[in-house]
Amino acid sequence: MQFRLLPSNSPVGWTPYVWLVYLGWYFLYPFLRAASAIEWTVYVGGAVIFLALYFRGFWLEGRPLLRIVAAIVALGVVYVPWNPGASAFFIYAAGFLGGVGPPAVAFRCLLVLLGVIGVETWLLTLPPPAWIPAVVFSILVGGPNIYFSETRRAGLRTQKLRDEVARATERERIARDVHDLLGHTLSVIVLKSELASKLAGRDAARATAEIRDVESIARDALAQVRQAVQGWRSEGLDAEIGRARAALEAADVSMRVELADIDLPPREAQVLAWALREAVTNVIRHARANRCWIALAHTNGRLVLDVHDDGIGGEAPEGSGLSGMRARLSELQGTVERDGRHGTHLRVSLPDRGRAPALAGLRDLTPTKGAS
Repeated sequence: MQFRLLPSNSPVGWTPYVWLVYLGWYFLYPFLRAASAIEWTVYVGGAVIFLALYFRGFWLEGRPLLRIVAAIVALGVVYVPWNPGASAFFIYAAGFLGGVGPPAVAFRCLLVLLGVIGVETWLLTLPPPAWIPAVVFSILVGGPNIYFSETRRAGLRTQKLRDEVARATERERIARDVHDLLGHTLSVIVLKSELASKLAGRDAARATAEIRDVESIARDALAQVRQAVQGWRSEGLDAEIGRARAALEAADVSMRVELADIDLPPREAQVLAWALREAVTNVIRHARANRCWIALAHTNGRLVLDVHDDGIGGEAPEGSGLSGMRARLSELQGTVERDGRHGTHLRVSLPDRGRAPALAGLRDLTPTKGAS
């Protein structure tokens, strides 16, 4: 299992590593005063405890994160009297406050943090280098972080609301289309069935003709329903790639696409789009990945769709999604293979009933995160 210090979907990406540069202030004081080996051991021990709390904090929110903040503040309280550079711990604690709750809660926590600094300064008569940077930068770091965290949460709430509205709209559209498609057809079937029943004892030939009409109408209606449902469930591979891009971007996973220029038959396009949707869903839910590669190629008379991520991989039990994918592919003599040795690599293969393609080239679809 791949070990991670930061979650793959962290909204701040890799920048927490850069922020650790401010620990230099913590080590500067013992360096300048030529601290003893015992003092260095104590300071390094404090830094190790801080790093454990620091990286754990990026996996938590709400009350659990507040406990991490309290522990970091406690480190600052303990170390600042002996090392003014430990005031950096207060600043790091302020940086986490955006995730502890709504802005009102977060700002109250920031005031408590400033109060702790003030009380310790008053009780121990701390020198200005120990408390002035802590107060100033706790405000400068904590305030904006609280604001941007709430902005991000508001964006997620808005997106969730949009998704709910879209689902409701789609349900209404499907209900309307089903009514328009089947209402007239079923009415005709009922009328012809009743007529055939009345004619059965008097005119067998005509009754048989009516039954054949019912069969023909029913088959035509079934074909229309299948065609309509295919249209509802899939708008083609290109549309599904667009949805995959949006979903991966929301999860802060970079995406690279390599597509061969293939004129896909409708059924193959639908199955491949469905397989892509399932694969991308697994990347977002389970892989903890930073990057995802999607490729469609024509190889030895077969259509091959590859979805590969750099996540945790492993040989997970086959779930209902992968089982359903196998069942759909088997209807078209297709196969699916999964390899979890280096991330997760899913390969879907179908017989190609079209012509051999020419490669269309590369398209990079990369979210706002810094990864490429």
